[in-house]
This record gives sequence, structure tokens and C-alpha cells, in this order.
Amino acid sequence: MSQDFPFVGKFPLSDYIDDGLDWLTTTFSGVTRAISTVLGNGVEGVVTALSFPPPWVVILGFAALAWYLAGRRVGIGTAAGLLFLWNLQLWQATVETFTLVLFATAVAVAIALPLGILGGLSDRFKAAVMPVLDFMQTMPAFVYLIPAIPFFGLGQVSAMFATVIFSMPPAIRLTILGIRQVPKELVEASDAFGANWRQKLFKVQMPLAVPTIMAGINQTIMLALSMVVIAAMIGAGGLGGEVWRAIQRLQPGNGFEAGIAIVILAMILDRVTQKIGQPKKKQQ
Repeated sequence: MSQDFPFVGKFPLSDYIDDGLDWLTTTFSGVTRAISTVLGNGVEGVVTALSFPPPWVVILGFAALAWYLAGRRVGIGTAAGLLFLWNLQLWQATVETFTLVLFATAVAVAIALPLGILGGLSDRFKAAVMPVLDFMQTMPAFVYLIPAIPFFGLGQVSAMFATVIFSMPPAIRLTILGIRQVPKELVEASDAFGANWRQKLFKVQMPLAVPTIMAGINQTIMLALSMVVIAAMIGAGGLGGEVWRAIQRLQPGNGFEAGIAIVILAMILDRVTQKIGQPKKKQQ
């Protein structure tokens, strides 16, 4: 029995998408080339800067930063975890993955915070943006690689583009939630004291929403790390490239080593970002 839809032909959705992508890549080719150049040079610059000193110097710096931001135990754990990755001969891949996640998270947060603030202040904008976020989160991550390649070509910039789209929704959602869960009494009190919308936002709502916003940034980082193996399929390299190479060569031991390295990096970033949003007195 035929599986074709009766009476009418197939809706040409794929043709419309192909034509739309062709138009976008042709129209904005100059913009995408400029973005690709800037981000590519930025990623290469950070990777070179982190690769130039001996690994123990960089590890000591990251451990000291983690100690300052998140406490003694996190600092010691950061040092131990990064030393283990160095011992596994995965230091260069770790640096590449960390840089990719850093840039992708920075771009995602730079876009997400203004949209989240707008959604927190406007019911109409929130109603419009929520279906878009649902679409972005339910779309399979592999699909985001398809438009990334014609826009930016193979490499880390395309991986960053796909990672940003995939990881951005939690930051927007939790920024909206953080702004909206500020007690109405405090907002009304600021109105009573004659605060304008900027003072009310930056001196009342945003400070109280910081823990929730940081939870969104934390989730964005975790989703960005979950994309590193998928992004390796288009030449992102790093720890995801090590996993992908092990899959291609049927080397389960090497694959598990790289996978454990991703887990260790995720744990370090998770603990640090969780502590940043907490009051200082709760840090250990």
C-alpha cells in the first residue's frame, strides 16, 4: 500500500529551507566571514596563550582562581583534576575544549541576558520567546551542524555557532525566572522611592536574580560541554575530537579517557559557577 499522502503532493518544506539557507549565506556572506575571522583568531589566540607556559603554571593559575571564587576544596579539586588530565596526555585537547566552551558560553550569555531581562519585564515578549526556546531545546543537536557549515565552514567557529544555539535557552529561561521571582513588595518599594526603570532593574531586580541567572549560566556551560563530541564531527578538535577519533579507530580505552576528561572539566566548571552565585559566607 502506498504511503504517500492522499490527494496532494508532499509539502516542499525541505526546498524552502534549502532556498532560505542559500539566500542567507549569499546575502550575509561578508558578515559571516568577518565573524568567522574574529572568533577564529580569538580562539587561536587564547589556545596559544594557554599553551605557551608550562602546563603546571596554567594549572596553578586555574586552581588559585577556583580557590578564590569557590573555596579551598574546589581549588584543590581543580588542581588534582587538571594534573590528572595532564598525566593522561590530554592537556592540549583540554585547553582547546575549554577555550571553545568559554567563547561559546560568552556569546550565549551575551545574547541570553538581554533577551531574558526583556522577557522578565514584558509578558508579551515572554509569550513570544517561549515557543522559540521550546523549539531550540527539542531540536536534535546534530541538526544545528547543518546550517553552521555553509555559514562558517568546517572548524571551531561552526562548532561554536551550533553550541551557542543549543546551549542558550536555559540562560534565557532562568534569567526570565530570576527577574520575575523578585518579590513584588520590593519592586513596589523602589517605585515608592521614585526609582526609574534602570535603577529598579540594576539595583533591585538584577542583584536579587543573580543566583537564578548563575544557575542558567551553569546549565549553558554544561550543555556546551555536551556538544563537544558532536562538534568534533565538523572539525572542532579538543577532547571531543579525541572521542571521535577513538570511535573511528575502535579504541575504547582512549575514548573513555577523553570522556572522563570531559567529565572532570565539567565538574570543575560546575562547582565554580555554582559557588559564584552564592553569598560569600556560604563558600568553603
